[in-house]
Amino acid sequence: MHRAIVKLVGLARRNRVPLRQSYLRMAKRAAIMVGRYTHAHQFKRARRQLKFLRTRLGRIIRDIRRKIDGDTALEARFGPLLGLAQQVRSQDQHQRGPKVYALHAPEVECIGKGKARAPYEFGCEVSIATPVTSPKGGQFVLHTKALHGNPFNGHTLGPVIADMEKLTGVEARRICVDKGYRGHNHPHRFRVWISGQVRRVTAPIRREMRRRAAVEPVIGHIKAEHRMDRNYLKGRPGDCINAVLAAAGYNFGLLLRWLAELLRAIIRAFLETIPAPNIA
Repeated sequence: MHRAIVKLVGLARRNRVPLRQSYLRMAKRAAIMVGRYTHAHQFKRARRQLKFLRTRLGRIIRDIRRKIDGDTALEARFGPLLGLAQQVRSQDQHQRGPKVYALHAPEVECIGKGKARAPYEFGCEVSIATPVTSPKGGQFVLHTKALHGNPFNGHTLGPVIADMEKLTGVEARRICVDKGYRGHNHPHRFRVWISGQVRRVTAPIRREMRRRAAVEPVIGHIKAEHRMDRNYLKGRPGDCINAVLAAAGYNFGLLLRWLAELLRAIIRAFLETIPAPNIA
């Protein structure tokens, strides 16, 4: 809410819309005290400061709407930010449905990871598919797709596999996934093998299931070295574009490494054909 106040006041000043009061100094102090009281487990005092911020944000929203009433250009300029600020003011911590976590990127979602180190992440889910075999050229990414709406992993398996088969032209015979895909919606459920599964597991399938973990370092490399960890493109289309470009950059890196090895082999073979100089 403090960020919404800062953005609204800044936009009003840039468009020369006079406000009765900006509340910038008091809002900054209240935002600081919310963090301090929450850290000290003084939640009643923290809620009092949040109520203070919510009240001041409502006053600024109403003041701006009164000042720009009837001006079509200003209403179009203030409309998106006023709508986001009103949603931030009215949303509750325990409400269901979409929330606004960032004013500059309202499409961001809260993803529960279930890990002690990072229980939540903010962004969008991305599905990555790699071959279950061990290719000689490296572990290439076969398919990647940004998934908005914070879907359940099992409900994304069917569309993702269909897209991958359409992209590669090869039908997937066996699909190895982690335990987050239990209850999936793939039409051929006997082709899906979940890690930890015991029934119908033969020795070749067990070897392929051990290869499932090979996708984890691929995800790490794509996030750390190819900018999937932080997306600088705007909106949901930017999320989709960034996921595809990051996977393409990873694949191009493997191709460049293979081409470098090929070039070294050619140079080595060429040097071996050159006769050694005779030393008298």
